[in-house]
Amino acid sequence: MDSENKPNGPSPHYSLYQREVFKRGGDTGQLPSFSVHPEELQESIKKKLSDRAYFYASSNAGLGWTDRANREAFYRWRIVPRTLVDTNVRDLTTTIFGHRIPAPIMFAPIGINKLYHQLGELVPAKIAGELGIPYCLSTAGSQPIEAVAAANDAGAAIKNDSNSVWRYDGPNGGSAQSPRFYQLYMGHDDEITLSLITRAWRAGFDVLMLTTDTWQLGWRPTDINLANYTFYYPGTVGNEIGMSDPVFMRKHGDELARDSGKWIDYSVWHGKAHTWEKVRWLIGEWKKISGGRPFVLKGIQSAADARRALEVGCDGIVVTNHAGRQVDGAVGSLEVLPEIAEAVGDKMTIIFDSGVRTGADVFKAIALGAHVVEVGRLYVWGMAHEGEYGCRHVMKSLLAELDILMTVAGYKSITQDVYRNKDALRFNPNGVPPGPGEHAKL
Repeated sequence: MDSENKPNGPSPHYSLYQREVFKRGGDTGQLPSFSVHPEELQESIKKKLSDRAYFYASSNAGLGWTDRANREAFYRWRIVPRTLVDTNVRDLTTTIFGHRIPAPIMFAPIGINKLYHQLGELVPAKIAGELGIPYCLSTAGSQPIEAVAAANDAGAAIKNDSNSVWRYDGPNGGSAQSPRFYQLYMGHDDEITLSLITRAWRAGFDVLMLTTDTWQLGWRPTDINLANYTFYYPGTVGNEIGMSDPVFMRKHGDELARDSGKWIDYSVWHGKAHTWEKVRWLIGEWKKISGGRPFVLKGIQSAADARRALEVGCDGIVVTNHAGRQVDGAVGSLEVLPEIAEAVGDKMTIIFDSGVRTGADVFKAIALGAHVVEVGRLYVWGMAHEGEYGCRHVMKSLLAELDILMTVAGYKSITQDVYRNKDALRFNPNGVPPGPGEHAKL
């Protein structure tokens, strides 16, 4: 951890964040204000949030077996460390849709961030810009598309001594601009859909991501217990993207004034599924609007659907079960990742999502065929604790953990040594991970 003897490499030295935390503790007695251990972090935010806010991000479908399956799948794959490998310079960089990014991590789309901080999505968008990693905005967001884009740009423009270790300036110098994703929940009014994706493109969101597994919210008992549908309550948040959309407001503004659920019920979680033919239509429209920029389909859990996505013209897919929030008793996303990667991995970009908590999880997903990994609940929990600082602390910790893991496990390059390297992992079909809180008993 010698900060004065670090050879320059393609990636920022994320590992130094651990040293920075230790030094603050040793020099001034300053300790982190909350734990970044994932289970402790999830437990601690219960004291920071109302039940409604906590369960919005933390509820799962049914008995929570799919959420459990996500974690069990990570537990069963074990990393095989190598020794006597020169890892003094690591390369965590990778390329996604023509952009070189400093690490294979991106911010997943999560709605209604104002439940966790008054600035909502402006917080993670800014932190993503600071770190140079991709950000994805949800259609169920609580800030207008344009405001989120401005926050992301502002984060990318930050350059000062305290942040210099974390900046990634790209292979040709200058500030690197990571891709900005807009995640679409597509209603059945094409005029509104076209208005949303046109706004996203004009605001600099250059990848469109369509979610296919959440036309209807899954059965979530912990939300049922609280009647936890934020959009129906007075002073609701979550309508901001609709309220800032000229087409939606022209058509439904009067109705929205009488019924706060009009935006979410009509345009987001409307309960009426689409088909592959509609995806073809959307791809064509997005390509015309954006001049051919990438289109990604989110919600893939089978190799057959991955191949179909490729056939209809998708540039990428997100392998996800919506973090266990939609179908109870479903396969864990990591379980199906290898067969999906085998089917389409060389032909399209694979983003992995669901159950990611640690740097080791990121490593395993990349080794099994993902190009980039989405992180969701972690950054929301951090933001719930300390706003910008909390979100930044969680994401810096994750990047540091991945960097340190690469160092001590003997893997130098994420793309050359880890990506689709089955020798880096060993599968153990036995055992399950400890349940919440059980880590303390071990």
